[in-house]
Amino acid sequence: MANIILTTLNAKFIHSAFGLRYLYANLGHLQPEAAILEFDINQRPIDIVEAILARKPQIVGLGVYIWNVIPTTEVVSLLRRVAPHLKLVLGGPEVSYEWEHQEIVQLADYVIPGEADLAFGELCRKLMDGVVPEHKLVKAALPDMAGLKLPYSFYDQRDVDHRVIYVEASRGCPFTCEFCLSSLDIPVRQIPLEPLLNQFEDLLSRGVTQFKFVDRTFNLNIATGKRLLSFFRERYREGMFLHFEMIPDRLPEALRELISWFPPGSLQFEIGIQTLSNEVGERIRRRQDLARTVENFRFLREKTGVHIHADLIVGLPGETMESFGRGFDQLLSWGPQEIQVGILKRLRGTPIARHDEPWSMVYSDRSPYEVLQTGALSFETLQRLRRFARYWDLVANSGNFVESVTRIWHGGASAFDGFLRWSDWLWGRISRTHGIALTRLSELLFDFLTEELRQNPKEVAGVLRADYERTGRFDLPPFLRDLLPGAPRLPRSRAGSEIPKRQARHRPDSASP
Repeated sequence: MANIILTTLNAKFIHSAFGLRYLYANLGHLQPEAAILEFDINQRPIDIVEAILARKPQIVGLGVYIWNVIPTTEVVSLLRRVAPHLKLVLGGPEVSYEWEHQEIVQLADYVIPGEADLAFGELCRKLMDGVVPEHKLVKAALPDMAGLKLPYSFYDQRDVDHRVIYVEASRGCPFTCEFCLSSLDIPVRQIPLEPLLNQFEDLLSRGVTQFKFVDRTFNLNIATGKRLLSFFRERYREGMFLHFEMIPDRLPEALRELISWFPPGSLQFEIGIQTLSNEVGERIRRRQDLARTVENFRFLREKTGVHIHADLIVGLPGETMESFGRGFDQLLSWGPQEIQVGILKRLRGTPIARHDEPWSMVYSDRSPYEVLQTGALSFETLQRLRRFARYWDLVANSGNFVESVTRIWHGGASAFDGFLRWSDWLWGRISRTHGIALTRLSELLFDFLTEELRQNPKEVAGVLRADYERTGRFDLPPFLRDLLPGAPRLPRSRAGSEIPKRQARHRPDSASP
């Protein structure tokens, strides 16, 4: 039993609710009366409600995000019907802006927009004392980072063994990119390093080897970046994996030396390029020094073992198919191991909305609010690019087709054009983007390369076989065995990946309940 339940629906089981742990850590004397319950969006809302009510709570705080707002709305609706006495408190980015007409907000008792680390506990104390707040909207002042209780001791052993461990050394972002909620989080605030590193030391002693930093700009404060990298370098052990987001054009020598020390596969940098059109970048207030960005990519690829995950966005105001394609080819030439092609989303509260009329932006009114068409991209064109993004993830980003993927644009001037041709062909052949088995995808790629591009079947089979066995599988599918009878198998030493299994890409909001 618990008087206060902190809950949310994660995107997957392996994700952990960082924000809930911050709220729990800062409940003060109410902490013994509270419990964290985590679910995921694949669970039935009615079963989630049953699990919540089994704890006999008086207050339920729910974290609401773009990926869970639809099922969370159903959870709140069911709770309101079967337990009308409950006090339902919402927080998180999805209810922090433009919340007035949201169904989930109308069903709830209170909403705490912004960083609720301290405000949630204050509200709970009032409610437990019988004090009724005057307004539904509970405004939260930005917390003093030095005064916050850190949440890391509330990752339990199951989290350590099976889930992504999220951490942060700062909040906020100095940039004003109009598509991103972080552009509203100014100024950047640092968490005091010594107590934070003590917490990291404890996590390491409990067996944590993978740390996913949610800071938007780990390399903004060079002194902090150096201290973090030095800390993990001094305690490095086999299997350690650190994920950071970094500013593309800021990588001074003080950081380079430390970065170069880490073994291949132990560092992953998520680098948000988003667009390589200067015109589009200026329009959405996304500014970067291209020459320095290129040089930093070259350094990371040639002098370090860093795994680079780079982001591009489809559908920005005024971005055409041609300008996006040029940017994609340019980014690919820099050699990142992954290019995540994302579809623009109109997140609540972001200034990107100012372009709706001048650039004929049309978005879905359902989460995740993806762009449907623009003045520069028709609905049909955006559908093609959605499939391009999905198939790129399956073929190029997955690591399953390391050698064979380049044959898709072999001899062509544009990788983007070549992969778009494959994407259109694949959609025409199977009319699906999900649920494609690796063996089936391999066979379809073989058909495309040999039938559509007229490449030599035995050469293609050999390359696909190498890729297939690199994944650790040696039960070659029939279409390869038939083409390569009696072919020697690759030694098992070639199997395996350069980095651990890819981490989740979404960023939990550290302030949401």
